Amino acid sequence: MEKEFEKGSDIIAGRNPVSEAVNSGRAIDHLLVARGELNGSIKVIVAKAKEKRIPIKEVDRKKLDYMCGGAVHQGIAAVAAVKEYASVDDIFELAGSRNEKPFIIVLDEIEDSHNLGAIIRTAECAGAHGIIISKRRAVGLNYTVGKASAGAYEYMPVARVTNIPTVLEELKERGCWIYGADMDGTVYAENNLKGACALVIGSEGKGLGRLVKEKCDVILSLPMCGKINSLNASVAAGILMYEFTRQRMGIKSVNGE
Repeated sequence: MEKEFEKGSDIIAGRNPVSEAVNSGRAIDHLLVARGELNGSIKVIVAKAKEKRIPIKEVDRKKLDYMCGGAVHQGIAAVAAVKEYASVDDIFELAGSRNEKPFIIVLDEIEDSHNLGAIIRTAECAGAHGIIISKRRAVGLNYTVGKASAGAYEYMPVARVTNIPTVLEELKERGCWIYGADMDGTVYAENNLKGACALVIGSEGKGLGRLVKEKCDVILSLPMCGKINSLNASVAAGILMYEFTRQRMGIKSVNGE
């Protein structure tokens, strides 16, 4: 089993500490509740967390013991985000402050911490203005993501939203062209990628969800010359991001295109 974060790292353990963290508005990735403990004061904490749209995960008590590194958790712990989440408005404001057309990366249920960290790192290097991730069925800004990003998360706004298709509609209304990455699209380099845009990368196992794919204006594909028909999500994202960057910066290829 992949560890989303290292033992004891960025964990708030115990009913009172978790309650205070939730009430204070601290950035929390998700709550962990031991199976069978959803009652009493824990039930109150969970209700408050749900009001704030903090994801709740039930786990085995042994797993919770391990993740808390021996600390007394009383059946509940919070995984604190390594950074406060941004808003979609923050991403547009950053683009405006640079006098650039928005370049946004949207991740449809990326679940692997190392993939998210690598995408954040590449996005920062490629000049993207922000990343949008899902609150559900997706990894958040945990310790491993921060480590895998090599510190890039400090400079890259990451917004966390409830519904990706709805956000894609919002981005369209704000002038962005939506490009999805999938196997059955046009070759990525054959498209004009210079305008205000959002690049949508699908999950590691399923790719783009049906509703998300329907919201895309264009589907981009990478040529597959081997026996494997897909790339790691962060690798595919990196290749595509740099094609956007090449075109936006006006960098010509060797044949002048």
